[in-house]
Amino acid sequence: MGNKQQHVPPDSDTPITYGSVCSGIEAATVAWHPLGWKPSWFSEIEPFPCAVLAHHWPSVPNLGDMTQIAAHIQSGDVPAPDILVGGTPCQAFSLSGKRQGLKDPRGQLTLAFVQLADQIDKTRQEQGEQPAIIVWENVTGVLNSHDNAFGYFLGALAGERRPLQPAGKRWANAGAVSGPSRTVVWRTLNAEFFGIPQSRKRVFVMASTRSGFDPGAILFEFPTVPPRTENYYGTQKKSASSA
Repeated sequence: MGNKQQHVPPDSDTPITYGSVCSGIEAATVAWHPLGWKPSWFSEIEPFPCAVLAHHWPSVPNLGDMTQIAAHIQSGDVPAPDILVGGTPCQAFSLSGKRQGLKDPRGQLTLAFVQLADQIDKTRQEQGEQPAIIVWENVTGVLNSHDNAFGYFLGALAGERRPLQPAGKRWANAGAVSGPSRTVVWRTLNAEFFGIPQSRKRVFVMASTRSGFDPGAILFEFPTVPPRTENYYGTQKKSASSA
């Protein structure tokens, strides 16, 4: 993957826009605000995070049920943003849950996420705009679910008619596939290597067919994870011992 690919979508001074699903208290907006990126809409249904969103971003509409957004984008009631970001519910794949995968209605939201991404791209194409960039994250348990949920997800994002199959018993911690709809890359990263005093492994997926944009150039910007800074754990241990 070439290093000369552009890392951001617009070709003008227009701010990058994004739509967020399963928004929670909106970590993406906290991270992207310093970059000047603008949320077009959120999608959250739980009362507490909805209240947080309304308090901090009262001008950004919360569309609620993510399964209804594609229809609103198709009708033109909701804008099709430059980026779609979300972490669909992890309970269907988590090792601490029943791991029912796509049989769990929450697991089915991974495929609803793809349907939304497809509608966004279709609308943007009709408007003469470049395809969106897709960003998704979930627990590492999705890589070895009993029903190959990650293979269904990858295949759907890539535009394949059938689910993709891993080379072994589980999906690798990182990889890339390309299909009729998109190039899709994924990588497992641990938050403890990025300034968070917590071991928190998550699978991150980026996908797009945008001209001149290589999702791998972003997700694999660092071929190895940064060295862990000792003071994160040192400070934590010192605080605990002195309490």
